[in-house]
Amino acid sequence: MASVACIGECMVELRQAQGGASAGQGQGGGLYSRGFGGDTLNTAVYLARLEVKVDYLTALGDDGLSDEMIAAWNAEGVGTRRVMRLAGKLPGLYMIQTDAKGERQFFHWRDSAAARELMKLPETDELLNSLTSYDIVYLSAITLSIYDAGGRERLFTAIKRARLLGTRFVFDTNFRARGWPDRDVAREVFAAAFAAADIVLTSTEDLLALYPGESHEQLMARIPTPELVFRLTEPVSLLRFPGGTHEVRAEPMIEPVVDTTAAGDSFAAAYIAARLGGSDPVEAAQAGHRLASLVICYPGAIIPGYAMPPKKRHRPAATRQATK
Repeated sequence: MASVACIGECMVELRQAQGGASAGQGQGGGLYSRGFGGDTLNTAVYLARLEVKVDYLTALGDDGLSDEMIAAWNAEGVGTRRVMRLAGKLPGLYMIQTDAKGERQFFHWRDSAAARELMKLPETDELLNSLTSYDIVYLSAITLSIYDAGGRERLFTAIKRARLLGTRFVFDTNFRARGWPDRDVAREVFAAAFAAADIVLTSTEDLLALYPGESHEQLMARIPTPELVFRLTEPVSLLRFPGGTHEVRAEPMIEPVVDTTAAGDSFAAAYIAARLGGSDPVEAAQAGHRLASLVICYPGAIIPGYAMPPKKRHRPAATRQATK
């Protein structure tokens, strides 16, 4: 059975509850609901729901909130055997506030989060060596932003070693400026990820933030990877892969859009699952658009299980040689 390693960070999420501010609490006050959120974790959950064997690679604390995360991931079928637990540490936290117009603002407390230590632990070498056992390693630019330069280099070295043994590296350019010291550092790291990747999932939103004013053709030319999915601002993807290029349009929306959170994360999961299942890039992008179109009709990153699309049977995927 094909397997995926998703690397990243999941944080505690405080989301402003319905009803607005309470009397005497001022603007932005009131009740908040608590959940968990993280881009690569969202992708891992959707991969598990699509019947892909997936492990989540991260670090958590030894606290009750971290225990709840582990239990929730296990309940979704996400493997947690490679989650490091650090004594005295906590997961990061972010808060979402929504104004009267529905615009969201994010506040983060994550500088000392356990996930930031993942590339510095006594167990890190063993963790990185395990990447050779997966068919795909998936991570995002947010993942890379939480490690220092030494940690990123250590991770890239391990990924390159795994690729020599048949593992494919999928990089998602989920860019958040607040996670980087400046855009020059981000551009340097992106270039390294592009050079190492087998598949890049990106968007105009991400790339124009780093390379303003460039055309679609110029942005795509920056990415040498053999397989590229370039999502536009409208629900269209431009694909480049051996044998040619293709445009894939999402089906028109029937239901109203409620929350665009995790649209890209779910697209990535459906794309990866379809490719592992034997679909070509065009079919995989169609699957990505279908799942993302469902996800944005529900509040929050993870939609109810009953809302997942019917399972599609793909052509059998080629199995890897047992070299490790």
